[in-house]
Amino acid sequence: MLEVELLEAFEELPSELRGPLLKVARAIQKVVGESVKREDFIELKGVVDQLAEAQRKTEERLRQLTVGVDQLAEAQRKTEERLGQLTVGVDQLAEAQRKTEERLGQLTVRVDQLAEAQRKTEKVLTKLVEDHSETRKRLESMSDAVGYELENKSYRALPILLKRDLDLQIEDRLLRKFILGPDGRRYIQINIYGWGKRDGERVLILGEAKTSLSKREVNKFLKHVKLVSSLEGIHEDRIIIVAVVHTITPEVEKYAQEMGIKIYWSYEF
Repeated sequence: MLEVELLEAFEELPSELRGPLLKVARAIQKVVGESVKREDFIELKGVVDQLAEAQRKTEERLRQLTVGVDQLAEAQRKTEERLGQLTVGVDQLAEAQRKTEERLGQLTVRVDQLAEAQRKTEKVLTKLVEDHSETRKRLESMSDAVGYELENKSYRALPILLKRDLDLQIEDRLLRKFILGPDGRRYIQINIYGWGKRDGERVLILGEAKTSLSKREVNKFLKHVKLVSSLEGIHEDRIIIVAVVHTITPEVEKYAQEMGIKIYWSYEF
């Protein structure tokens, strides 16, 4: 009966444990014979039950471990997948960096070319400025020469023209004069300067000789007239203002006449 119960207990064990334990039980039975008590078989059955429970727990832990290993494997797979994606991203960044460096290299070459072009342009501009400055000096020299020629002619012709037009008699002669300014350092150049009489009253003749006259030059000369009036101690009403020109626009001519300036053309000399 005990053997039957023991066999039933064995049936509850996993198959891999049944054979070895059955052999052990039979060996014990053979050795002890009928002296084995029922309690011993019960105790043996309890041991078998404990072994079965231990085996169950072992298998459960193995299943849990298997699940954990599967999860680790899946995590590893995802990690490797992410690493693969990261590798692709790094490769793309490396390619983008290479292209960027290539474009920067091209840009550097372009900047160098622009800098060289700028240098050449500045060289050309410098030459143009120098040529323009030289041309301006030559034109100014020519203008001065023409202006001096107008002045020289005006000294001879104006006394006759002023007598004809204004009944003004020159006292001595007309000349170019430099008058020391009120600051005592700078001189005011007057192209045409002289004294004369009109209607028994002494008057001052001040004039400008220019190849061409602008409004700005008219205003500048009028300031000189006002300043000379103060320095010479003579009222502006007693100053005859003339301008000898080679050419002048109608607009400027009208403006000068409105400012009280008598215009004489170079062809009148």
